[in-house]
Amino acid sequence: MKSKNKVYIPVNPKLDRYAKELRKNMTYEEKTIWYNYLNKIQPRFHRQKIIGNYIVDFYCPKLKIVIEIDGIQHYEEDNAKYDLRRTEFLENLGLTVIRFDNSEIKRDYYSVLYYITTHCESKAKQLGIKVSFPDEI
Repeated sequence: MKSKNKVYIPVNPKLDRYAKELRKNMTYEEKTIWYNYLNKIQPRFHRQKIIGNYIVDFYCPKLKIVIEIDGIQHYEEDNAKYDLRRTEFLENLGLTVIRFDNSEIKRDYYSVLYYITTHCESKAKQLGIKVSFPDEI
């Protein structure tokens, strides 16, 4: 019997090399969120994770959450359309997509962490799983 919390996530193996490269070359904002917070949350988040034909910045399979940190290029018309298609694809898999732009990380870091925390707590409660966060940030 399949668990109600399990979601089949398609993966394009052709993106593996690129995902590894992105992990090695994270932006300042991605590094800040990852090393100071997301990598300390349980259940575990993954970084630069392949989902279908896309690579998402951060993904927690147990909470079914994707977190995207967007640079200015995401506001160009073609990129914004691409992001909409990608978000629709991810949501059709039952995932929740949370987006922040780089300036939010720089300008309002603790509000971003608060938003992530409250959203993770809400999803954990909804899914009936335990979530824990770092004691210090």
